[in-house]
Amino acid sequence: TGLSKKKCDFMIPENNKNHHTEEISTERLIVRRGQPFTITVSFSAPIHKYLQQMKRTFLIVQTGSHHDKADEIQTEFPISSLGDQNQWSAAVEEQDPNFWTLCVNTPANAPIGQYTLLLRASKSSHFLGNFTLLFNPWCRDDEVFLANEAQRQEYILNQDGIIYQGTENAVLAQPWDFGQFEEDMIDICFILLALGEHFQREKDPAQRKDPVHVCRAVAAMLNCNEFRSLTEYEPGQHSNGIPPSKWLGSSPILRQWIASKFQPVRYGQCWVFAAVLCSVLRCLGIPTRVVTGFTWAHNTKSNLSVDEYYDEDGTLLTQDKTARVWTFHVWNECWMARTDLLPEYSGWQALDATCQEKSKGPSFCGPAPVHAIKEGDTQVDYDVCYFFAAINAKCHVWIHKADDTLKPAFGGTKYTGNNISTKSVGSERCEDITHNYKYPEGSLQEKKVLDKAYRNMKELETTSSSSTTQFTSIPIALEEPVNLFIHLQSNSSLQLGQDITLSIEVFNHSGGEKATHLVVGIQALHYNGVPIAQLWKEEFHFNLQSNSVNNLQVSVPYTWFGKELGENHLLRLTAVLRDEDSFYMYLAQEEISICDSPLTIEFPENMVQYEPSTAKISLQNPLMEPLEQCVVAVTGRGLIYRQRNYRLGSVQAKSTQELQIPLTPTRAGPRRLTARLTCLQLHNLKSYRTTNIAAA
Repeated sequence: TGLSKKKCDFMIPENNKNHHTEEISTERLIVRRGQPFTITVSFSAPIHKYLQQMKRTFLIVQTGSHHDKADEIQTEFPISSLGDQNQWSAAVEEQDPNFWTLCVNTPANAPIGQYTLLLRASKSSHFLGNFTLLFNPWCRDDEVFLANEAQRQEYILNQDGIIYQGTENAVLAQPWDFGQFEEDMIDICFILLALGEHFQREKDPAQRKDPVHVCRAVAAMLNCNEFRSLTEYEPGQHSNGIPPSKWLGSSPILRQWIASKFQPVRYGQCWVFAAVLCSVLRCLGIPTRVVTGFTWAHNTKSNLSVDEYYDEDGTLLTQDKTARVWTFHVWNECWMARTDLLPEYSGWQALDATCQEKSKGPSFCGPAPVHAIKEGDTQVDYDVCYFFAAINAKCHVWIHKADDTLKPAFGGTKYTGNNISTKSVGSERCEDITHNYKYPEGSLQEKKVLDKAYRNMKELETTSSSSTTQFTSIPIALEEPVNLFIHLQSNSSLQLGQDITLSIEVFNHSGGEKATHLVVGIQALHYNGVPIAQLWKEEFHFNLQSNSVNNLQVSVPYTWFGKELGENHLLRLTAVLRDEDSFYMYLAQEEISICDSPLTIEFPENMVQYEPSTAKISLQNPLMEPLEQCVVAVTGRGLIYRQRNYRLGSVQAKSTQELQIPLTPTRAGPRRLTARLTCLQLHNLKSYRTTNIAAA
């Protein structure tokens, strides 16, 4: 009889720690490619009696579909005294009469996935165990290698995220729990990847060595037209689902998807798609971050000119409940070498899982090299033209008059992509990364890039945009000097309960008196630019003397607009000016965000791991009316288990209610507690605070 294996120790605590996967598991071997791991194999008898047999001893790794041999990869390699770092290899590190300690090396371009490890001695094979292989940003030869350790800590290991919303002048930080290392996440991520590959009809497991392939398969699965794991939210769709603003993290969404046997989870919007995609890719080992672009042209079909239509009262007119310019949009960036492209296109890649209306190909976009977007290289894979158009579009505004004619609105033209931001490395500050996507406004480089992009994007020559026909029909009289100007000013952000103060200035630079008609209005807004409701409107008629200014100050009480804020707490202010003596129309607009959360969180000093403690959450009602049916949801990994809901009932006007949160920290280091308030009057009010827990 031959020598047989008695047992195998995968040395999981040491290996997982060395491979930065101990947060994922301390009971399963999870390693990163291109970096060796150590195992110990014990034999049933002293090895020296079987020396000839031991010379013909091999390790075998298997990955792929175990149901279909055609989709399986199997690699066999000898156990030697020297390992080869460039391929699958095993070397004896230490030997004893009855055991070997082996150093197993994986190539830096091995497919990621679930692997089985076998020992073949003579003609028989012995099962040693299963392990999981991930991408390795710590390995110089891996395509996802990231040289900076602080960035690796942020873009792979950090589970606490911040996603930016609001407006470009009033950025609102929203907490998100990526939870990429929660106990069941790694299995869910590989199921998601496998289904994405299946629906993309890509079944070769060898493709999993390529981070571009993995990004595209996961993005397809999250929100493609046929097989999405998240359903896109349409405003007002609260029934049989959770509104996007209520989610606090990725793991509840992915767990619900698994528990329902892959039924789409209701509901998501762009920041939810981006947050879940970030969790999955970080878990698989691809450095990923969430990025917000303010003033974003959606579904431009690669057109650098888009049109918006308003009525004479300043209300945005939308077709099919979609707007052309969104207040903000959220997508991802992934870090990798693009071996399929020129070297300068390596680095950050833009990836957008939100559904797009594309004439061909999948409904997600990317990965697109951020460098190619900045340089206007719109022909580069994948979907550079889509990102370029979204952040470089010029938006023309038209007024739809009562007689069904369209008039161009002077002063309404706006440009997209003025602020692109992400969470900074190692802190909770906001980092402006617009310069990664665009050259400075008005610079010679910007003009060169725009000229190049115009030439590349052939669609512009035969554009189907209405602006082509509209602008050609504008009377020649518009080429005369424009003599009226309008300026609208207000605070870019408001506190909850605060009135809006508006300043409107109308300038008459003409040589004669002007009779004018002004309509000022406020609309509640969805984040995608679609108006919810007209909340307030006032009309003014006045004559303006030659070379004079009329300055109007208007105050709008909170009670007039507070009841219909919508879950993104965005308002659009518009002023439409009509010159009664001509066909000229003028538009000024501002978007404002209500940024103030009534929740504050306090921790006691010197909290210690495993020692019971209490946090305090205060809910201050700043309104002149009671907040009714108040529920505070609290989460905090390592502080409390999953999510707790506290029902507070009513909180009286201008009063404060305190909530004691008992908790026992189970993990040391920085730990975040997040609280979300929902009540009859308000939604999506979140607060968060991070504290440092001392190790026991």
